[in-house]
Amino acid sequence: MDGGPGTASHRRAADDDGSGKPLYDPSASDRAARDGSPFHGNATFAPANAALLSISHVEAPQVVPSSYFDEVLSGTLERLRLRPGLLEKVAGVRERRWWAEGQKASDVAAECGAKALSEAGVDAGEVGVVISTTVTRPHLEPAVATSVHHGMDLPPSAMNFDIANACLAWVNGVQVASAMIDSGMIRYAVVLGAEDVRSMHEGTIARLQREGITRKDFLNEFATMTLGCGAAAAVIGRADEHPEAHRIVGGVSRAGTAHHELCIGDMNHMKTDAKLMLTEGIEIVVDAFNAGDELWGWRDAEKFVIHQISKVHTETLVERIGVDAAKVPMTFPQWGNVGPISLPMTLAATAPELSPGDRVIAMGVGSGLNTAMLELQW
Repeated sequence: MDGGPGTASHRRAADDDGSGKPLYDPSASDRAARDGSPFHGNATFAPANAALLSISHVEAPQVVPSSYFDEVLSGTLERLRLRPGLLEKVAGVRERRWWAEGQKASDVAAECGAKALSEAGVDAGEVGVVISTTVTRPHLEPAVATSVHHGMDLPPSAMNFDIANACLAWVNGVQVASAMIDSGMIRYAVVLGAEDVRSMHEGTIARLQREGITRKDFLNEFATMTLGCGAAAAVIGRADEHPEAHRIVGGVSRAGTAHHELCIGDMNHMKTDAKLMLTEGIEIVVDAFNAGDELWGWRDAEKFVIHQISKVHTETLVERIGVDAAKVPMTFPQWGNVGPISLPMTLAATAPELSPGDRVIAMGVGSGLNTAMLELQW
């Protein structure tokens, strides 16, 4: 007998009769206002027939250790009486990566997308949409997705567009792709991105080397130096056509837009109030996670793949949501924060450890502040 939302019977995408249909009704959010269920409009979503077919990533080739920033900013650190090693000691970022000189991130995104299609066994001609979720855009227009579409040799019938929502964009892209599949608009989507922070790092170093830089100036740009380059791509398709794929079970989102000025970035410069970003960001993430746990029992999941920010963020989040730290993979020590691509890169790196039936909670968060998370059933 179904105990209703929040009970074990509502926590699985598996079914009772072998039909492949989820136990919960994906239209439940539409009925929330009428029946008082815990599904709250747009804040809760449950795709009816979407699955992750493949997830791939590409590491940028040039390793940039945190000691490099200490070396080039040694004069500034001495003037401000700051000790070297802050990036590793405070953020836990040992190194990050850069693309090679002249290497275009959009080209790597296209290569990664083609790799994901190959792993999924999907022909480029079958793709209905490619969604680029890159934050570090080289220009305002056209969309980065146009270059990726061309690079992947996708057909003219395939839509292409960007989703920009800071470090949350990839999760949002999966949400949109799932909805498009459920609606019947498309059969396959590629959600991808490639971040290139090299020029941002170089600009940050040049600014922090100037005379007159204060401790406040340095700390405002500290988070920028934790960023890294990388690429990831996922193929989303119909679950009923790919029973071996990883079902996108459902998820929760929350907005805390009173804090939209805590991190402001343009193509060359990012200014961050790291302390408030941590405390306020954790609050909305915990709120969303608790809602997901009430509906689907997320605390019992096998893995929690979170947005990769820093050691203090990870430790604080693990403590607040009450999960085993061993279930939370960390890639920021060697890759840094790769923006919206850090989560799918970490998922791709973790995938070989997963077994069929494992539950994975993908937990995204981005400046603004916004969070969205979703459950994948491996």
